[in-house]
Formats: sequence, structure tokens, C-alpha cells
Amino acid sequence: MTLLSVRNLDVTFDVSPRGAWPWTPPLKLQAVRDMSFDLEEGQTLGVVGESGSGKSTLARALIGTVPATGGQILWSDTDLRKMSPRDRRRHRREVQMVFQDPLAALNPRMNVGQIIAEPLITHKPDVPAKEVRRRAGEMMERVGLLPNLLNRYPHEFSGGQCQRIGIARALILKPRLLICDEPVSALDVSVQAQVVNLLKELSREMGLSMIFIAHDLSIVKHVSDRTLVMYLGRKMEEAESRQLVRAPRHPYTQALIASVPIPDPAREKLRERPVLEGELPSPVNPPSGCVFRTRCPKAQPDCAERVPPMLEPEDGHRVACQYQEVISPLARTG
Repeated sequence: MTLLSVRNLDVTFDVSPRGAWPWTPPLKLQAVRDMSFDLEEGQTLGVVGESGSGKSTLARALIGTVPATGGQILWSDTDLRKMSPRDRRRHRREVQMVFQDPLAALNPRMNVGQIIAEPLITHKPDVPAKEVRRRAGEMMERVGLLPNLLNRYPHEFSGGQCQRIGIARALILKPRLLICDEPVSALDVSVQAQVVNLLKELSREMGLSMIFIAHDLSIVKHVSDRTLVMYLGRKMEEAESRQLVRAPRHPYTQALIASVPIPDPAREKLRERPVLEGELPSPVNPPSGCVFRTRCPKAQPDCAERVPPMLEPEDGHRVACQYQEVISPLARTG
């Protein structure tokens, strides 16, 4: 069953040029363009791309903290953009978010018990205080922390422990969708694996759907069922995660995978490593046609003429490139 359907979603911001006069018309920053995907019940969708590709803006548009300027966000066939404020507030019980910086996401003036219980008190004020504290203690245990730490404050915990507290706060309402905006990028490598495994275990136990945003394709492959690759606000490729890593078709995806080292030196020497040159173009003035063409090693003159359509072959591997070519990660270099 489809839980979330996004159709042709656009998010555009008005940006004033530096040093411009007050009456100068603002520039249009296109953060997300023509984004479409489906998320099934219990499925995890990974979203990857460079910094500035629009991943976090997409997450915030889905949860409602950033207004979408076009398209549809369908939650069980209901368009979230057309919801009344009251219905939107009720909907927020079913969608929660885990943020990138675990310590900055927690109120330093509140103890851990108050932080975890805050969503429950806000959305279900009729629950007795004793029951609220009991549920907060249960969530502490569920994320691997001792319930007797409820009276401590965020600064007394490590980064990994703070992220576990953030996960407990997000899950206390038992949402149907959890959006994780780069939840492990600020953590040590050893702690990253613990948090990723925790999220994967909790999603399986609670039947959660997840949108997991990250830079590292190896982490996304481990936690997600499908992966969506973004570049300059547009979708470049989407496929089943293992299939995407095993046989990437878009030149941008191939470059992202090539940047992830393989811990086996023999395999590392055998694989082809496409080099991604140049800087990410400005979203205020994106390239015409295919937005990736200015950095693409396979770009042709007609790539500047039109936006490439999303090709959808029978295997469900969607690619926005007419010059796509499968390159195995283990292919020998010439």
C-alpha cells in the first residue's frame, strides 16, 4: 500500500542579490524541481546527493516546515498542501523527524524526560502525567538508554546518546513515517553504525516507513530498500538500493559510488573510478537542459536543449539520462 506519493514537487525561494537595492526584484532559487516518487508502507527510501542538491529542503517540504511552491504531496490520497491548519496539526502526529545535529536539536533547558515526552504532551494532552513518564522511560529503553537517566540534561550525554534521545522523542507518538535528515553525519564512524542499526531495527519492529537522507551511499544501501539520487534539486536516478550500487546507470551516480572506497585493496584496484570535476552550479542560475551536463563526461550538445525525461524500463530502474551506460563498480580501468 502506498503511504506517500510526491508528484512534480517544486520548492522555490526568493533571494535578494548581495548589495542590491531594496526595490531590486528578488532572484528565484530553485531548491527542488519536478520531484516525484512513491513510498510504500514499511519501506525505507534513501535520498543521496552532494551538499546543495536539495535533500534537506525536500525533507522539510514533506514535513511542512518549508512551503512547497508547486506539485502535490499525497498522504494516503490526501493532498497535504490543501489541508487546513487543524488537519495539518493532526497529521504531524503521523510524521516525525530526526535532525542532523543531535545536540542542537535538543532544548538545553529541558531534561531528557521532558524532551522525549514533549510531543506526547503537545499532541495528546489528555494522557496522565504518570503515563507520560512511563512511556518516556519505555522509549529510553527501546533506543538503548537507561530510564534512570530521564532527569539528566543533554550536555551530559555524548553525540550518539543525544541522537538516540532525538530518535526516542520522534518515535514516542508511534508515527507512520520517520524522516531522518542526515542523522549520522555529525557522529563518529563507530557510532554511526550503532545508530543506523538502531533505526533499521526500530523500523522493522514498529512497521515504520522511513526517508533516510545521507551523503554516504554505503550507509544508504545498508538501511534503505530503494534509493533516490538528487542533483541540483532534480532526481537523477532511482532504483532498488542494491541494484543501484551494483549497476549504476547515471554518470552522476557512478561518480558518487566511485568516491566510496572499498576496504579490499584488490577489488579497489580493479574498479573504474569516474572523476567528478568542477563545482556544483548555483541553483539561482542552473544550467539549461540537463542540470548535470556542465560536469558530465558524457555530455552532448543536445543535453543543453531540454530536460532529459525520466526513463522507466521494466526493471523499475529510473534514470534521467539518454546516454546512460551501466558501469560495474568492479570494471577494470582502461
